[in-house]
Amino acid sequence: MLDLKFILANKAAVAENCVNRNVKVDLDLVESLAKQKSELNVSTQGASERLNKIAEEIKMGQGDKESLVKEGKEIKLSLKGKEDELTKVGAALTEELYKIPNMTDPSAPLGKLDTDNKEIKVVGKKPEFKFEAKDHMALGEKLDWFDFEAANLTTGNKFYFLKNEAVLLEFALVRYALDILIKEGFSLRTTPDLAKLEIFEGTGYAPRGNETQIYRIEGENLALVAPAEITLGGAYKDKLFSHASELPVLLGGVSHCFRTEAGAYGKASRGLYRVHQFTKVEMFMFSAPEDSAKLLDKLLAVEEQIFSGLEIPYHVVDCCTGDLGGPAYRKYDIEAWLPGENRWGEVTSASNCTDYQSRRLGTKFKKDGGSKSELVHTLNGTAIAITRAIMALMENHQNEDGSINIPKALQPYLGMEKVSPKKV
Repeated sequence: MLDLKFILANKAAVAENCVNRNVKVDLDLVESLAKQKSELNVSTQGASERLNKIAEEIKMGQGDKESLVKEGKEIKLSLKGKEDELTKVGAALTEELYKIPNMTDPSAPLGKLDTDNKEIKVVGKKPEFKFEAKDHMALGEKLDWFDFEAANLTTGNKFYFLKNEAVLLEFALVRYALDILIKEGFSLRTTPDLAKLEIFEGTGYAPRGNETQIYRIEGENLALVAPAEITLGGAYKDKLFSHASELPVLLGGVSHCFRTEAGAYGKASRGLYRVHQFTKVEMFMFSAPEDSAKLLDKLLAVEEQIFSGLEIPYHVVDCCTGDLGGPAYRKYDIEAWLPGENRWGEVTSASNCTDYQSRRLGTKFKKDGGSKSELVHTLNGTAIAITRAIMALMENHQNEDGSINIPKALQPYLGMEKVSPKKV
């Protein structure tokens, strides 16, 4: 979240930023609640100090004991009411603060929708087939790679079984991405599939309201994670790095991701593109503030390395203000070309969240030789989201007979150069 003092001192700029990011907030309410909290703090502190004074006077035999005891009881009763009100006002203020998105890099393009994102570059050549390109669902049927019907029977809509070589492909893609992360200096983790609700809130994924994309566990202070960003960031809650030299911390996390994908319908959501569960390799960084911009470039470079190696054409887009998401200060997406659907489809994101998450999580560092702690910056990026990577790979490397060529970078992991349709 943003610093309250910053919000109050820059109210007009924060309001404009919220408009640019399609977020409705009531900054007047924030200001009012902040004032109420401040006044209650002063009043509560004054009452506590008077109670301490009364106790001292009674102990020293000063004044009328009976009157002092009576006054103390009245103050205690009043103080309880003030403390309850302070808790209530504090919670209301926090809730409003959580609604306010991060500020935005001035270089980010203005816009309301992802269609307003700015193309930075195109990498690779779109394949030119001498036949009508099939989408991944048609290809998957020939290859016998997916079973959505069985998953709907066992679990529900937008779940799936991967079958046969697709299972091997999932693990090959994970290992391929991890090997690149190791080479780039990332420390690897497997992460829990569940996290506490306060960790969701700390990373900016507040699991509340009708618009939530989070699966909550009934009766528990837990929810299923979306990206590993949640648990990787949460693992350093209240962490103090003793020296700036400990930064940056580069983490690679393998996790399942769970998303309700509420309201996600239409052709672009067909098949594997929008599902409720998938495997993902996530990158997460803790950085000194002055280094976060260049580390965002590193995240993007790693993502490009992964998809270039898969021989998948893609373009990089600079995400507009309305497509950033709450925590992000700047975000780049890679969208792969999907010839079976004749469109670009998002396969990775890379975000600099500055101190938006670390302020909530309490993650700080001390500059070398200094005594004062500062908030770290956090960054996150998709190394590979398996379902969308499989889609893009299938559609770009298809042959007329329905077979799929395996890119050279993956062949050592799969032990095959091509996967052919099953004979009937």
